[in-house]
Amino acid sequence: MKKICLSLAAVFVLTLSANAQKNKIKIETEYGNIVLMLYDNTPLNTNNMVKMAKEHFYDSTLFHRCIPQFMIQGGDPESKQAKPGQALGSGGLGTTIPAEINDVAYHKRGAVGVARDQTPDKSGSACQFYLVTGKTFTDAELDNMSKRSGRNYTPQQRETYKTVGGTPHLDGNYTVFGEVTEGMDVVEKISAEPRDANDRPNKDIRMIKVRVISKEKFIDKIKGIFKKKDKK
Repeated sequence: MKKICLSLAAVFVLTLSANAQKNKIKIETEYGNIVLMLYDNTPLNTNNMVKMAKEHFYDSTLFHRCIPQFMIQGGDPESKQAKPGQALGSGGLGTTIPAEINDVAYHKRGAVGVARDQTPDKSGSACQFYLVTGKTFTDAELDNMSKRSGRNYTPQQRETYKTVGGTPHLDGNYTVFGEVTEGMDVVEKISAEPRDANDRPNKDIRMIKVRVISKEKFIDKIKGIFKKKDKK
């Protein structure tokens, strides 16, 4: 009976784990790892980043724009061989990804957003992205932003911006397609690095490896745990 219960529990955990691992990206840096969970309701931008990670596109690119209490940005292909002090941020793939802005995904602390120029349709870079650090806001500040933008915050969004923080002034203008699930301390460390007038860190901070987390390896690990329990 014990083994049957464990097996049923294993099936349940494996099902949850398989779903939880969908579209997860790990960014390795010298400060530690950052894990992203990309959303299902932004398929164009999510699938694009998964594709780029599988092609190892981001390996050795820099976090080239880092601003405390705002965000860190990376993915510029020109950053791989950039000289010290070189201005970065204009590199791309010659195409954009359509905007997938919605009311569910917003710029809370840890949000993953698509960098973009002043594209009229709000389409974004096919390679550059940013991770939000942000700051907290008061009700009065959020009210003023709503008046200026005409955008209303849900009670949940308002509470998040007041307690957890983020960059609410970006809502409605940039696509949010994921969030940081591990390594926000790493993001904060990177954002605090001394930087030049272009907000490029004085020290090169590279994405050593960017990979899609393997579902198979995760599931094998879970299976191993339950096999050990079954033997007891």
